[in-house]
Amino acid sequence: MMQDIFGQETSLKTAAALESWNGVQMAVLAHSAAAPQHLGALLEAEPEFAMAQAAKGMFLLLLGRSELIPTAHEAYAAAKATEEAALPRERHFIAALGAWLDGRPSAAIAEMEAVLAKHPQDSLAMKMSHAIRFILGDSAGMRRSIERVLPSYDPAHKGRGYLLGCHAFALEETGAYELAEATGRQALWMAPDDAWGLHAVAHVHDMTGNSKAGLDWLSGREEAWAHCNNFRYHVWWHKALMHLDQGQTDEVLALYDREIRQDKTDDYRDISNATSLLMRLELEGVAIGDRWEELAELCANRTEDGCLIFADLHYLLALVGDNRKADTGKLVQRIHADARRGASESDGRMATPGCSLALGLEAFGEGDYKDAFNHLSHGRSSLQLAGGSHAQRDVFERVTIDAGLRAGRLDAVEAILNDRRTQRGGAEDSFALARRALIAEGRGSSTAQSVPAE
Repeated sequence: MMQDIFGQETSLKTAAALESWNGVQMAVLAHSAAAPQHLGALLEAEPEFAMAQAAKGMFLLLLGRSELIPTAHEAYAAAKATEEAALPRERHFIAALGAWLDGRPSAAIAEMEAVLAKHPQDSLAMKMSHAIRFILGDSAGMRRSIERVLPSYDPAHKGRGYLLGCHAFALEETGAYELAEATGRQALWMAPDDAWGLHAVAHVHDMTGNSKAGLDWLSGREEAWAHCNNFRYHVWWHKALMHLDQGQTDEVLALYDREIRQDKTDDYRDISNATSLLMRLELEGVAIGDRWEELAELCANRTEDGCLIFADLHYLLALVGDNRKADTGKLVQRIHADARRGASESDGRMATPGCSLALGLEAFGEGDYKDAFNHLSHGRSSLQLAGGSHAQRDVFERVTIDAGLRAGRLDAVEAILNDRRTQRGGAEDSFALARRALIAEGRGSSTAQSVPAE
């Protein structure tokens, strides 16, 4: 029986295929652009390796694109066809793909956790549980999962640095900022290409309002994310956020053009980087030229996708930003239709928080700030279910706050700012400080309405 790089037994038959499989796993941990090449070589060498087919299907589903679902089904069929030759551990991956295709990603997580219960050193299962929990917004679950297996990783384990990177991110998302920063730095020391761990430390600086330290952290470490797939654009996005907090908007726009939208893709992760950054800039009164148009053209073609509410909400940002009222309405209606259908866990998130947030963004684009604030503030309590990170979801928090300010809802906005400050360990960024100044100014005006949220 051949063992992989993490000491896990496999049903592979040749050394060449094992080398490719190890390459796949290490590339996935590092968010490396080389992962598809390794997977292609593996499937060419041993197409009957069911676990590779299952992993391929799961990787496709992580991309959140409806047109890739048929290919994921094909991978599942190929995995099931040779399942008898698979080891029990490998069969959990096949079952995970089947559950996810059935609209139950939480059941896919359960399959990964079943693997980890018996094989805690399986770094691919660790990373897949982490990744699916991330898109579901399950930060507490991410942390529990990592901390269950952490004692099983000795310093020589090839996945330990990446495990620490995942731990750092989970710590940050659950508010343990000091420990998260220390863990992320250790992760990068052990695995210099661990872009996830590097970006976990960037998240700490974002959440604690320390953009200058964040810029210091990222500057000079570009090699840690240069090898990445499109995740590298996300790290550049973090750098742009820090420049924005420093008021360096020319640098933000330069990074947007040079790095963040270097490739004009419609990958939802790239779209989310771009749309959320442009919306932040517009809320600060920065002229962004015709940049919405390029994004809106792409997002108008994604209104029927419906894979992830996180993606849909960012498509909405582009459509609202470019004043595409017909396409905006079409997407809002589709989100509501999916919510009514209720056939999957994704549909459940279309309902909560999707419907309220979608209506709020639509109203914001129409200049109806009272309705926008009412809908957005209603969706705020369940915003985490949209998935992604606190830093990513903060764009919706900012729109909510600014809608409330424009509607004269000063007390309600102040309460949101206070809650936002608590979540950030008592820290505030330049956005929050500027809005507090606007509240103080508004209270000095006889026309300001100081009323609680409805």
